[in-house]
Amino acid sequence: MSAVTALYRYPVKGLSPEPLASVALNAGDGFPLDRRMAITNGSWIFDADAYSPRPKSQFLMLAQHEALAALRTRVEPDGETLTITTPDDRRIVARMSDDASLDELSGFLRDYLGGNIAGQPRLVRSEIHRFTDVSVVSPTMMSAVSLINLASVRDLERVMGCAVDPLRFRANIYFDGGSAWEEHDWIGREITMGELRLRVLKRTRRCPATCVDPRSGIRDLDVPQALSDHFGHRDMGVYAEILQGGTLSPSARMDLVQEVA
Repeated sequence: MSAVTALYRYPVKGLSPEPLASVALNAGDGFPLDRRMAITNGSWIFDADAYSPRPKSQFLMLAQHEALAALRTRVEPDGETLTITTPDDRRIVARMSDDASLDELSGFLRDYLGGNIAGQPRLVRSEIHRFTDVSVVSPTMMSAVSLINLASVRDLERVMGCAVDPLRFRANIYFDGGSAWEEHDWIGREITMGELRLRVLKRTRRCPATCVDPRSGIRDLDVPQALSDHFGHRDMGVYAEILQGGTLSPSARMDLVQEVA
C-alpha cells in the first residue's frame, strides 16, 4: 500500500518550496498559491488582463539560472508579499502593491544572477493562471498537481550510485510504499488519496532543472541523461487532475481505482 509522505507548494515559479502539514484541495484546481507568482526574464512585459500562458524559457528558472536554488523564499498567505533570503543572510521583501519594492527586487535579482538575463526581471502574479511548465498545454494541465514516487527515486539512486534529493523534482505530492515506476502505468487511470480522487494525465519529462542541487544551487548531476541511459526515457513522476477535492495530509493512503470490466 502506498501513502503520501510529504506535501509542497512552490508559490514562485523556480524558487524554493514551502512544505505543508496539510492542504485543502478543490476539484479541477491545484495547490493554493502554487505557481501563482513568477519572475519574467525581462524580455517581455506582463499584462495580467491580456496574459496567455508562455513557455518557461520566458521566466527565470533553474534550468538556466541554478543560483536561484540557493535562495530561501517565503510568500505570505495573502499571496501579496515575497521575502527572499540569500545564502549570506541578506534579506529583501517585495510587495505586489508596492512598485518601489518590485523595482528593488528586479535590481537585486539582476545583480545576484550576474546580469546574465535578457532584461530587467519582474515579479508578476496572476489570480487566473498558474505559471506551471505545462501551462501551455491546456487549462487542465495548468492546474494539475505533480506526484513523485519515492521508490522510483531510489531506483534512480541505485543506477546513478549516489543520493538524489527528491526535491530536485519539485513535486506537490511525494508518496512511498509501492513499486518503482508503477506510476507510469497509471496514465488515464484514477487513484484515491485520502478524501481525494484524481485522474493521472501524463508522465513528467525532466529538464536540466533537475541537474541542480535544490539546497546548494550547484549543478552537480545530469539527471535527465541518467534517466535516458538507464531507463530509456527522461520521465520522473506524473501529473494528475483532481476530480474530487478534500483535505490531504501526509500518511493519507493511496489506492489505484480498479477498472470495471
